[in-house]
Amino acid sequence: MKTIIHKAETRGHADHGWLNTHHTFSFANYYNSERVHFGALRVLNDDWIAPAEGFGMHPHDNMEIVTIPLSGDVEHKDSIGNKGIIRSGEIQVMSAGTGVFHSEYNPNPDIPTELLQIWVFPNKRNVQPRYEQISISEYEKPDELYQIISPDPKGQGMWIHQQSWFHLGNLSEGWEGSYTLKNSSNGVYVFVIEGSIQIGDITLNKRDGAGFSETDAFQLKTIASSKILLMEVPML
Repeated sequence: MKTIIHKAETRGHADHGWLNTHHTFSFANYYNSERVHFGALRVLNDDWIAPAEGFGMHPHDNMEIVTIPLSGDVEHKDSIGNKGIIRSGEIQVMSAGTGVFHSEYNPNPDIPTELLQIWVFPNKRNVQPRYEQISISEYEKPDELYQIISPDPKGQGMWIHQQSWFHLGNLSEGWEGSYTLKNSSNGVYVFVIEGSIQIGDITLNKRDGAGFSETDAFQLKTIASSKILLMEVPML
Protein backbone atom coordinates (compact mmCIF):
# COMPACT_ATOMS: atom_id res chain seq x y z
CA MET A 1 0.00 0.00 0.00
CA LYS A 2 1.31 3.43 -0.96
CA THR A 3 0.78 6.15 1.64
CA ILE A 4 1.19 9.92 1.92
CA ILE A 5 0.65 11.77 5.21
CA HIS A 6 -0.33 15.42 5.64
CA LYS A 7 -0.29 16.56 9.27
CA ALA A 8 -2.61 19.43 10.13
CA GLU A 9 0.17 21.87 10.92
CA THR A 10 1.85 21.34 7.51
CA ARG A 11 -1.12 22.66 5.54
CA GLY A 12 -1.11 26.00 3.78
CA HIS A 13 -2.65 28.73 5.91
CA ALA A 14 -4.03 32.23 5.40
CA ASP A 15 -5.78 34.45 7.93
CA HIS A 16 -7.64 37.33 6.29
CA GLY A 17 -9.53 38.30 9.44
CA TRP A 18 -12.94 37.50 8.02
CA LEU A 19 -11.59 34.18 6.66
CA ASN A 20 -9.20 31.78 8.41
CA THR A 21 -8.41 29.01 5.96
CA HIS A 22 -6.18 25.94 5.75
CA HIS A 23 -5.29 24.27 2.45
CA THR A 24 -4.35 20.60 2.28
CA PHE A 25 -3.40 21.07 -1.37
CA SER A 26 -1.96 24.02 -3.29
CA PHE A 27 -4.49 26.82 -3.48
CA ALA A 28 -4.49 30.60 -3.96
CA ASN A 29 -1.16 31.94 -2.63
CA TYR A 30 -0.13 28.57 -1.17
CA TYR A 31 1.85 26.38 -3.57
CA ASN A 32 3.68 23.15 -2.84
CA SER A 33 4.80 21.17 -5.87
CA GLU A 34 4.44 17.93 -3.92
CA ARG A 35 0.90 18.79 -2.79
CA VAL A 36 -1.04 19.87 -5.86
CA HIS A 37 -3.63 17.09 -5.78
CA PHE A 38 -4.29 13.49 -4.75
CA GLY A 39 -5.53 11.83 -7.91
CA ALA A 40 -8.79 13.53 -8.89
CA LEU A 41 -8.98 15.28 -5.49
CA ARG A 42 -7.77 18.79 -6.28
CA VAL A 43 -8.79 20.95 -3.27
CA LEU A 44 -9.51 20.29 0.39
CA ASN A 45 -10.02 23.61 2.16
CA ASP A 46 -10.88 23.93 5.85
CA ASP A 47 -12.53 27.36 6.20
CA TRP A 48 -13.61 29.50 9.16
CA ILE A 49 -15.80 32.42 8.08
CA ALA A 50 -16.56 35.30 10.44
CA PRO A 51 -20.17 36.35 11.12
CA ALA A 52 -21.81 38.32 8.28
CA GLU A 53 -18.81 37.76 6.00
CA GLY A 54 -18.08 35.61 2.98
CA PHE A 55 -16.97 35.18 -0.61
CA GLY A 56 -18.45 37.54 -3.21
CA MET A 57 -19.46 36.37 -6.69
CA HIS A 58 -16.60 34.48 -8.35
CA PRO A 59 -16.34 32.04 -11.28
CA HIS A 60 -15.72 28.30 -11.55
CA ASP A 61 -15.66 25.91 -14.49
CA ASN A 62 -15.04 22.22 -15.10
CA MET A 63 -14.84 21.23 -11.46
CA GLU A 64 -17.06 19.20 -9.13
CA ILE A 65 -17.41 21.20 -5.89
CA VAL A 66 -18.62 19.66 -2.63
CA THR A 67 -19.36 21.86 0.40
CA ILE A 68 -19.79 20.32 3.86
CA PRO A 69 -20.71 22.78 6.66
CA LEU A 70 -19.28 21.62 9.99
CA SER A 71 -20.95 24.31 12.10
CA GLY A 72 -23.03 27.35 11.31
CA ASP A 73 -24.67 28.14 7.98
CA VAL A 74 -23.64 29.08 4.44
CA GLU A 75 -25.81 31.23 2.18
CA HIS A 76 -25.34 30.28 -1.49
CA LYS A 77 -26.31 32.31 -4.57
CA ASP A 78 -25.32 31.53 -8.15
CA SER A 79 -25.70 32.65 -11.73
CA ILE A 80 -28.00 29.74 -12.65
CA GLY A 81 -30.74 30.93 -10.34
CA ASN A 82 -30.11 29.03 -7.11
CA LYS A 83 -30.30 30.65 -3.68
CA GLY A 84 -30.47 28.97 -0.30
CA ILE A 85 -28.96 28.25 3.10
CA ILE A 86 -26.78 25.18 3.64
CA ARG A 87 -26.70 24.15 7.28
CA SER A 88 -24.63 21.78 9.35
CA GLY A 89 -25.99 18.29 8.62
CA GLU A 90 -26.46 19.12 4.94
CA ILE A 91 -24.10 18.97 1.97
CA GLN A 92 -24.00 20.79 -1.35
CA VAL A 93 -22.74 19.71 -4.76
CA MET A 94 -22.12 22.09 -7.65
CA SER A 95 -20.99 20.88 -11.07
CA ALA A 96 -19.36 24.00 -12.52
CA GLY A 97 -19.15 22.57 -16.04
CA THR A 98 -19.25 25.22 -18.75
CA GLY A 99 -19.05 27.93 -16.11
CA VAL A 100 -20.93 29.38 -13.16
CA PHE A 101 -20.58 32.34 -10.80
CA HIS A 102 -21.51 31.94 -7.15
CA SER A 103 -21.17 33.56 -3.75
CA GLU A 104 -20.95 32.04 -0.28
CA TYR A 105 -21.73 34.03 2.87
CA ASN A 106 -22.17 33.41 6.54
CA PRO A 107 -25.68 34.85 7.05
CA ASN A 108 -25.49 34.86 10.87
CA PRO A 109 -24.64 38.17 12.57
CA ASP A 110 -22.93 36.62 15.59
CA ILE A 111 -21.97 32.99 14.86
CA PRO A 112 -18.95 31.93 12.77
CA THR A 113 -19.24 29.22 10.12
CA GLU A 114 -16.87 26.32 9.66
CA LEU A 115 -16.93 24.31 6.45
CA LEU A 116 -14.98 21.99 4.21
CA GLN A 117 -14.87 22.81 0.53
CA ILE A 118 -13.67 20.04 -1.76
CA TRP A 119 -12.93 20.18 -5.48
CA VAL A 120 -12.75 17.05 -7.64
CA PHE A 121 -11.62 16.95 -11.27
CA PRO A 122 -14.61 15.78 -13.37
CA ASN A 123 -14.55 12.90 -15.84
CA LYS A 124 -16.58 14.97 -18.33
CA ARG A 125 -15.78 18.50 -19.40
CA ASN A 126 -18.17 21.30 -20.25
CA VAL A 127 -21.29 19.71 -18.77
CA GLN A 128 -24.32 21.85 -18.01
CA PRO A 129 -23.82 23.52 -14.61
CA ARG A 130 -25.80 21.83 -11.83
CA TYR A 131 -26.57 22.56 -8.19
CA GLU A 132 -27.99 20.30 -5.47
CA GLN A 133 -28.14 20.20 -1.68
CA ILE A 134 -29.58 17.60 0.68
CA SER A 135 -29.76 16.70 4.35
CA ILE A 136 -27.59 13.71 5.21
CA SER A 137 -29.18 13.09 8.61
CA GLU A 138 -31.26 10.20 7.26
CA TYR A 139 -28.08 8.34 6.24
CA GLU A 140 -26.10 9.02 9.39
CA LYS A 141 -25.70 6.07 11.72
CA PRO A 142 -23.32 5.87 14.68
CA ASP A 143 -20.24 3.68 14.24
CA GLU A 144 -20.77 3.30 10.52
CA LEU A 145 -19.11 4.73 7.41
CA TYR A 146 -22.06 6.07 5.44
CA GLN A 147 -21.99 7.17 1.82
CA ILE A 148 -22.71 10.81 0.94
CA ILE A 149 -21.28 11.06 -2.63
CA SER A 150 -21.10 8.60 -5.53
CA PRO A 151 -21.12 8.59 -9.36
CA ASP A 152 -24.68 7.21 -9.36
CA PRO A 153 -27.58 9.72 -9.59
CA LYS A 154 -29.78 7.04 -7.97
CA GLY A 155 -27.27 6.15 -5.24
CA GLN A 156 -27.28 7.19 -1.59
CA GLY A 157 -26.44 10.84 -1.04
CA MET A 158 -25.56 13.00 -4.02
CA TRP A 159 -23.67 12.34 -7.24
CA ILE A 160 -20.80 13.97 -9.12
CA HIS A 161 -19.26 13.61 -12.58
CA GLN A 162 -16.45 11.34 -11.41
CA GLN A 163 -15.93 7.75 -10.29
CA SER A 164 -15.67 8.88 -6.68
CA TRP A 165 -17.28 7.81 -3.44
CA PHE A 166 -17.28 9.88 -0.23
CA HIS A 167 -18.13 8.45 3.18
CA LEU A 168 -18.52 10.11 6.58
CA GLY A 169 -18.22 8.33 9.90
CA ASN A 170 -19.12 9.34 13.46
CA LEU A 171 -17.19 6.70 15.35
CA SER A 172 -16.93 5.99 19.04
CA GLU A 173 -13.67 5.36 20.89
CA GLY A 174 -12.35 1.86 20.25
CA TRP A 175 -14.29 1.35 17.02
CA GLU A 176 -12.64 -0.94 14.49
CA GLY A 177 -13.63 -1.47 10.88
CA SER A 178 -12.42 -1.54 7.30
CA TYR A 179 -12.89 0.27 4.02
CA THR A 180 -12.93 -1.68 0.76
CA LEU A 181 -12.32 0.35 -2.38
CA LYS A 182 -15.01 0.36 -5.06
CA ASN A 183 -12.21 0.27 -7.65
CA SER A 184 -8.79 -1.10 -6.67
CA SER A 185 -7.06 1.33 -9.07
CA ASN A 186 -8.48 4.27 -7.08
CA GLY A 187 -7.00 5.85 -3.97
CA VAL A 188 -8.64 7.01 -0.75
CA TYR A 189 -7.89 10.24 1.08
CA VAL A 190 -8.81 10.09 4.77
CA PHE A 191 -9.39 13.38 6.63
CA VAL A 192 -9.92 13.48 10.39
CA ILE A 193 -12.47 16.20 11.18
CA GLU A 194 -12.42 15.46 14.92
CA GLY A 195 -10.73 12.89 17.11
CA SER A 196 -7.87 10.46 16.54
CA ILE A 197 -7.62 7.30 14.44
CA GLN A 198 -5.08 4.68 13.48
CA ILE A 199 -4.57 3.07 10.08
CA GLY A 200 -1.85 0.44 10.23
CA ASP A 201 1.00 2.09 12.13
CA ILE A 202 -0.15 5.61 11.15
CA THR A 203 -1.87 7.79 13.73
CA LEU A 204 -4.00 10.67 12.45
CA ASN A 205 -5.33 13.38 14.74
CA LYS A 206 -7.73 16.30 14.29
CA ARG A 207 -7.40 17.85 10.78
CA ASP A 208 -4.66 15.41 9.74
CA GLY A 209 -5.05 13.73 6.37
CA ALA A 210 -3.52 10.75 4.59
CA GLY A 211 -3.83 9.24 1.13
CA PHE A 212 -3.79 5.50 0.49
CA SER A 213 -3.43 3.85 -2.92
CA GLU A 214 -2.32 0.59 -4.52
CA THR A 215 -4.54 -1.40 -2.18
CA ASP A 216 -7.95 -3.09 -2.23
CA ALA A 217 -8.84 -2.29 1.39
CA PHE A 218 -7.46 -1.08 4.71
CA GLN A 219 -8.32 -1.32 8.39
CA LEU A 220 -9.18 1.60 10.67
CA LYS A 221 -9.57 1.93 14.40
CA THR A 222 -10.30 4.91 16.62
CA ILE A 223 -8.12 6.05 19.50
CA ALA A 224 -10.78 8.56 20.57
CA SER A 225 -14.30 9.36 19.43
CA SER A 226 -13.85 10.63 15.89
CA LYS A 227 -15.55 12.15 12.87
CA ILE A 228 -13.82 11.23 9.63
CA LEU A 229 -14.28 11.81 5.91
CA LEU A 230 -13.11 9.25 3.34
CA MET A 231 -12.81 10.34 -0.30
CA GLU A 232 -12.20 7.60 -2.87
CA VAL A 233 -11.02 9.04 -6.19
CA PRO A 234 -9.34 7.89 -9.40
CA MET A 235 -5.58 8.36 -9.23
CA LEU A 236 -5.40 9.85 -12.78
